[in-house]
Formats: sequence, structure tokens, C-alpha cells
Amino acid sequence: MLKAINLLLLAIMIGVELILGIVVAPTIFYPQSFIGENVLSHFQSGILMTQIFIKMGQLLIIISSINVLFEILSYFKDQAKFQLKFSKLMLSILILILSLIFVFYFTNQIVAMQTLGEQATTSSNFASIHNASEITIKIILIMQIFLYFLSFKITKK
Repeated sequence: MLKAINLLLLAIMIGVELILGIVVAPTIFYPQSFIGENVLSHFQSGILMTQIFIKMGQLLIIISSINVLFEILSYFKDQAKFQLKFSKLMLSILILILSLIFVFYFTNQIVAMQTLGEQATTSSNFASIHNASEITIKIILIMQIFLYFLSFKITKK
């Protein structure tokens, strides 16, 4: 039962991240494709997207924390091979660490720069922080997918 809940939460998080990246971000950043020109500036779209990522970040930390707790419990309880248990535990810990970095470093930096105004968000420093945050969330997503599918490995008898 706990494994099913953990996998459901992990699948939900993967789905949320995919939907935000594939559907929500392009829609928010290119509203002119849907409702005409001069609706939102790129800066205003960025502020909206940041608010979405702040909420997503809270969910990410909660689910990543639950995953770590589940994998710690499974590490001592499961009859799976050591390599599988260790790999899943390390993946869940790395996901949590990167989630904390994404939320408490990258998101906070982006919000701080947005409060300085539109000009701050056009700097090369902002671009590098933003790009690093995108890479971080993609790495988190890939690791979550690996963790999800590793959970279906057959336990040793």
C-alpha cells in the first residue's frame, strides 16, 4: 500500500513537471499565439510562470521528502538486492537535494531579480541562473523517471 502511494505521488510529480514544461510554459510565454499581440510582456509572463513554479516547488519538496522517507523504510524492509535498494535510496536523496536547490536557490534568485524590475531579468546573470534552473529541473525529472521504473524491478526470492 505504501509503495502504491509513493509511486502514485512520484507519477503525479512527473506528470506535473511534464505538463508545466510542455504545455503551460509555452502558453504563458507566447500568449500572442492565442489571444493577440500586446497582452503580456515577456517580463509579465515570467512573473506568472514564476508563481506557478513556486507552487510546483512546494509540491516537489513535499513529494521528494516522502520519496526519501519511503526509500529509507524500504531500504531496511525490502528483500530486493542491495544494489537496487541502494540505487533507489541514492536517487531519492539526490532528487530531494536538487529539489531543495531548485526551490531555495534558483527560484529565490529568480524572484529576487524579478523584484528589481524588467531590466534585471534581461541580464546575462539572470539568463545563466534561469538556464541552470531549467537544467536542474530536467535532471530531477530524469532521475524521478528512473526511480519510478526502478520500483518495478522484481525482488529477489
